[in-house]
Amino acid sequence: MRRDTVAVFKMLSEMKDFQDIVLIIFLALLCIPFVLLSPLNETPIRMILGLLLVLFLPGYSLIAVLFPRKEDLDWIERVALSFGLSIAIVPLIGLALNYTPFGIRLTPILLVLAICTVIFAISAYVRRRRIPKEQRFFVDFRAAFSVIRDAFSNLSLIDRILTVVLLISIILAISALIYVIITPKVGERFTEFYILGEEGKAAGYPTNLSVGQNATVIIGIANHEYRRVNYTVEIWLVNASYEDNQTIIHEMFFLDAFSVALNHTDVNVEGNWTPQFEKPYTFSINKAGKFKIWFLLFKEAQEQRFERERNYAGTEVERRIHDAIEGRIQSLNLNIFVE
Repeated sequence: MRRDTVAVFKMLSEMKDFQDIVLIIFLALLCIPFVLLSPLNETPIRMILGLLLVLFLPGYSLIAVLFPRKEDLDWIERVALSFGLSIAIVPLIGLALNYTPFGIRLTPILLVLAICTVIFAISAYVRRRRIPKEQRFFVDFRAAFSVIRDAFSNLSLIDRILTVVLLISIILAISALIYVIITPKVGERFTEFYILGEEGKAAGYPTNLSVGQNATVIIGIANHEYRRVNYTVEIWLVNASYEDNQTIIHEMFFLDAFSVALNHTDVNVEGNWTPQFEKPYTFSINKAGKFKIWFLLFKEAQEQRFERERNYAGTEVERRIHDAIEGRIQSLNLNIFVE
């Protein structure tokens, strides 16, 4: 029993020499769930751990491998080289991943950085353990706090006040930096508006039809406006010509309209593109001729009622098509020949 107790105390005494390595491994592994798992990845801790993993932990663990003795480097050199090596390691890992099937994406970079940091830390533990105890570099956190406390108590009143002000300034600066980093940045506000063929591709559009023949397109909308938006889509059949630098509308018939409310969705630049809202729309044209079907997109507009058989050419309503041509209304059009 006594031997076991002595062995435990000896092990705990030795572990004091590896506190920094244990902390490095813990922080590197802790970063993974805080980046990948919801709701952990919505907290400020995610950004703090991410910055540590990118800017400090890999370099510190590699320095611990290369310089395991306390006389190898002083504290300032060790910390400075930790930042410098980390900044050098991360681009190299990104370059290597670029030539793999994984590519430069968040998850592969996170996992490879964490794994490399843990491997470096374990290697540092092995090297440090082989060195005589009195030569090992170690971080005594308790002693460090004691040194700081004693140094602070020996300062004059003015020096204490200045030190406190400096510490508060540093804390405020770091807090401001973290706030700027974790605060969502509002990018360009826009709405995706598109039409696809019946197969869901940007091809196979119904451009040649017979009178009365049914045709189908897919109307898609994605909201990147950073707010909830009520959309209204109007669909018009237009027969127009271009004369003397002017668009002359000869016929304009209302086909259909619908409304939909969509929340903001982020632009996905990492994974596969997925639609937010798509609606198949089937139509037919009951007269021969060359037409354009116009799809007009309105935001926060009341859906209006129009007569389906009425020709709105020459009325105030045709201003919609002119505004769409001039870019004042977001729109799409499809050329169709009907025989």
